Amino acid sequence: MSSLLRRHRDFRLLWIGETSSRLGTSVTTVVIPLVAVITLHASTFTVSLLTAAAWLPWLLIGLAAGSWVERLPRRPLMICCDLISALLFASVPVAVALGHLTDTQLLVVALGAGCASVMFTTAYGVYVIDLVSDNDDRVIANSALQGSASAAQIGGPGVGGLLAQALGAATALLADSLSFLISALCLAFIRAPQPARPQVSPEQSLRKQVAEGVRYLSGDALLRPLVLFGGTANLALTGYQAILIVFLVRDVGLKAGTIGALLGLVGCGGVLGAVVANPLARRLGTGRALLLTKVGASPFALLIPLTGSGPRLAFLIAGGLGVGTGIVAGNIISTGFTQAYTPTALYARMSATTNVFNFGMIPIGAILGGALGATLGLRTALWITTALLPTSAVLLIASPLRHCRTLPTSTTRAKGEPDSHP
Repeated sequence: MSSLLRRHRDFRLLWIGETSSRLGTSVTTVVIPLVAVITLHASTFTVSLLTAAAWLPWLLIGLAAGSWVERLPRRPLMICCDLISALLFASVPVAVALGHLTDTQLLVVALGAGCASVMFTTAYGVYVIDLVSDNDDRVIANSALQGSASAAQIGGPGVGGLLAQALGAATALLADSLSFLISALCLAFIRAPQPARPQVSPEQSLRKQVAEGVRYLSGDALLRPLVLFGGTANLALTGYQAILIVFLVRDVGLKAGTIGALLGLVGCGGVLGAVVANPLARRLGTGRALLLTKVGASPFALLIPLTGSGPRLAFLIAGGLGVGTGIVAGNIISTGFTQAYTPTALYARMSATTNVFNFGMIPIGAILGGALGATLGLRTALWITTALLPTSAVLLIASPLRHCRTLPTSTTRAKGEPDSHP
């Protein structure tokens, strides 16, 4: 990883910018709910709506995003998305200073930043392929990006909690606004020329392009179960994460700084996952390592509803660490697989279609968690939503992936080798 960062200036800039943005976003995952709970005294369901609003754009524009990205210059598009997000998050402390912050503004900020995130994420996935051409280097690049994202998840909640406690929750959002500005600046200094975009003939309508991406993904026996598992797992993960901070404040009785520290500690699982992903893939094979990490992580979620004050906080730490380690390690392996396996001309559309289902389940999970928390109580809602995660693992266990020791690449497919390698 360090070798790639030293010799590849443009990837280094991309990595610094993305890490900064991830740190700010990690701060926001704690601060936005705290703004709603502490500043506006919002209900449990309203807090869950904020999470839903941030991810709803994947359902609204996600499928079209892949085709739009293929038609637009990717780096300028990503810079534009960063600047829009920076302005939206900066508007919250301004509204607080003027005494005009409302639930509606928070929802609009979450929705607008979510739209920018859809376009950025779709362009970003393709831009990594543009920037890092070698398949082996892409594995290293994905590990570096996932590792720094996980490290940001450790520091972000703690920083967010401390800033919220010291300066006020709304003021802490300035950290996220600044992080997007840093990301935009890093992208602006990348020297690599933008690859020529494919010519789109008049008959290649947006609808036809979207349909082609959906057909490719739904017809592939290896990609399909990964997407189904990803969406179902996100439903479960967001279902409990949307109400977790409310639960920790109102049921467990923790303060903002303590919540940030705990969530930062839980984020160590992501760093551990980034560290073990490639060694596991080399030792076990990418297919077996993928199943071990994603399926093995699922039962740890059942520890989270046991959380309470004092020593029972250990259940949150152990459950979060286990889930984070497995999910991040599995994501690194699956990202490397899809980048190598999918034809480059289809990758943006395949990625957008995948993200629509994966990320589109997040607002549904957030609303589900909020509704269950409001009607059945927060702890009961945690039990129901966390139980969905191990249930979703059946989708992988029952798929052709269980026969793959090593996952195939586009090269093996071109040679006519089978998609599964027992």
